[in-house]
Amino acid sequence: MTDASDIFDRLKQDHDKHRELLDKLAGTQGETDERKKLLEKFTREVKSHASAEEQALYSTMLRKPVTTDDTRHSVAEHHELEEAMNDLAAADMSSSAWMAKFKQLDHDYRHHIEEEEDDHFPDFAKHLTDEDARHMREVFERRKKQEYADAEVTPEARDNAKE
Repeated sequence: MTDASDIFDRLKQDHDKHRELLDKLAGTQGETDERKKLLEKFTREVKSHASAEEQALYSTMLRKPVTTDDTRHSVAEHHELEEAMNDLAAADMSSSAWMAKFKQLDHDYRHHIEEEEDDHFPDFAKHLTDEDARHMREVFERRKKQEYADAEVTPEARDNAKE
């Protein structure tokens, strides 16, 4: 066992930023530049975070049989959240349906990161070596920057948004 708090603290920093963006988005109304910019920032931040987290943390945890189920659960939630973000980005921002979709995404995302922080991270830390922790931090920082540049905000047309 090692002190892996560095990588988990770094992941929590991103989660805190995501919570702030969700709070700001919740305070917007209609199809405004502010809402568009906040949604784009939130989407890029979360997608790049999730991809880097999968490549750094979850790829490491998959190699540890005791954490495999929790790892698979979190990765599956990442994909569900990505679909929800894509759907939200494709929806008409001025409709009441957009806010309903946003509220569901907000709820689901906060549940996901609370589960990571409160349940998974403390458990994962018990199974990491110093080398694991160093590797994860390095990979996370490198991949997050690369993934941010490549993150798509609205890869599907509004016609394809779920009702």
